[in-house]
Amino acid sequence: MKIHKVGLRFAGVSSLVLLASSFANAADPSTVKKDMTMSDMDHSSMDMSNMDHGSMDMSGMDMSDMDHSSMDMSGNMSDMDHSGMDMSGDMSDMDHSGMDMSGDMSDMDHSGMDMSGDMSDMDHSGMDMSGDMSGMDHSGMDMSGMDHGSMDMSGMQGGEAPADARSPDYSNGVPYGRFGKPVMMGSLPLWGVSVETLGYQFENDQIDFEFDTWYGTDSNRVTLRSEGSAQTNDDKEIDSLSSLAYWKPLGILWNGEAGIAYNTENDKSAIMAGIAGTAPYFVETDARAYLYTDGQVQLDLGAAYEWRLDQRWVVRPELELTAFSKDDTDNGITKGFNEFEAEVRLAYETFSRQLAPYVGFSYESALGDARDLRRQEDEDVDSNSLTAGVMFWF
Repeated sequence: MKIHKVGLRFAGVSSLVLLASSFANAADPSTVKKDMTMSDMDHSSMDMSNMDHGSMDMSGMDMSDMDHSSMDMSGNMSDMDHSGMDMSGDMSDMDHSGMDMSGDMSDMDHSGMDMSGDMSDMDHSGMDMSGDMSGMDHSGMDMSGMDHGSMDMSGMQGGEAPADARSPDYSNGVPYGRFGKPVMMGSLPLWGVSVETLGYQFENDQIDFEFDTWYGTDSNRVTLRSEGSAQTNDDKEIDSLSSLAYWKPLGILWNGEAGIAYNTENDKSAIMAGIAGTAPYFVETDARAYLYTDGQVQLDLGAAYEWRLDQRWVVRPELELTAFSKDDTDNGITKGFNEFEAEVRLAYETFSRQLAPYVGFSYESALGDARDLRRQEDEDVDSNSLTAGVMFWF
């Protein structure tokens, strides 16, 4: 009986030693087989909010049939570390179609993650990545084996827009409503009248006039222009040069015009071409050439400047030169510069500056051979006069 009891004690001790050894081997990671198969693993209820993947080795695992379709990653994964994660194994058939990654992944680190394995058949079609991933670090992530050939990124900002992305009128199919299609002000046909001179010369007893009317847009206009004088003495003679022209901008500060003209002084018609605009220092400049039916060419040059004394009072000096290409003694014309005119006005602008009465002083002089021709015909070669009139536009 004593011998039997000793044997039982020895058997119990041996069993305890063997059981402890089994638990020790199970706790040792080195004895775990790395080639385990994860092809049928179900991650549908997996909580990855505080997981550390820093040294996770998945290089030998077969994950070709892993199903992540119901995997919920909507929690806080901001501190997950994937820097040493090795995913070089076969993940060709992994399904992420229903994977929810809407959580906070702003601080996830994928810098050392190795994804060089076969991931050609991974399905991300239904993967929800609407969460905050602004701080995720993918700087060292190796994705050389992934196939993005059929990946649709057409909706991402910076991609190439389709040909019909915007309609020509920028409406994008939205109706204009009860008021119809809007129109830019520059494309509306408008009209205007500008009277630069309408005044009386006391010395010469005549009324001087110069006006310009137009109709059209900022790009194309039809203009009617006329300048001249009307005698108020017995003969009531009217001398004018009128033109009908097409007007178009040539640049920011200059406009061109071309058309036909008629001169009542020599009773001849002409073809007209000219340019008008603003020279440096805001000098209003114009130059017009007239080719008459008899071959005579007339050149008119003008310049004016507005010197503002304050918001209403304006001093306006003007200069004009007239030249001809050949002699025409019947009309008192000689070749070269024939006439010089100068005037200084003091104007006061009223009614939103649309009406400006003025007083001034004018001077006219014949030039070159035209002086001798006028002396032979007993005409004045120089004249000056006080003037008074009005300028307006509407």
